[in-house]
Amino acid sequence: MPDMPEITAQIHLLDGGYSREARSLLYHAYRHEPTFAYLFEAERPGYEQRIRATVRERVKQHFLEDLPAIGLLVNDRLIGLALIAPPQRRLDITESWVWRMRMLLGTGFRCTRRYLEYQHAVLACLPAESVHVLPLLGIHPQFQGQHYGEQLLTAVHNWCAEDPHSQGVVLDTGNPHYLEFYKRQGYEEIGEVAVGPIREHVFYHANPQVLQTAMA
Repeated sequence: MPDMPEITAQIHLLDGGYSREARSLLYHAYRHEPTFAYLFEAERPGYEQRIRATVRERVKQHFLEDLPAIGLLVNDRLIGLALIAPPQRRLDITESWVWRMRMLLGTGFRCTRRYLEYQHAVLACLPAESVHVLPLLGIHPQFQGQHYGEQLLTAVHNWCAEDPHSQGVVLDTGNPHYLEFYKRQGYEEIGEVAVGPIREHVFYHANPQVLQTAMA
């Protein structure tokens, strides 16, 4: 059995009041990720501002549309977060012209186009229409390696499994460091997407009722 964190985080379903903390956490979680480095051109000046803009607009639109977000809090500090796109709401954000305009202003035409192409390529790998998707998730770097990632994903799986119309959860990563971690959490790789030089791996975790049906 894996070691548990010294302090068990509290699980909360978040609202827009956590927007500022969510943006800060996700910025720190994603600014060194290889996929984002390619999408938002880390080699060009202004990279960190483009990451901040992307995270800001994604989180802002997520809460504006009242989409679910699960957070982990330790001593009232947000240390882990997963944005969740339910089956019937997956395209709401990236199809919003208001969001696209803000992305264009914050990251430029080329980066916005890359990001949209990447999003649509990942969605094309979905095993079914009735799955939840995690567009952004992360543990603050100061708390990584302490098994909070397992706790966050368990909370996400439990929450999504309560939806009788959902078959499971889909996420993706271009960071080889996380591949075995997701497999240990019960994820199955269902696709691979080329994001420039990055190989983006798409993973699926079936809900318990789906697994039971498959085994029956």
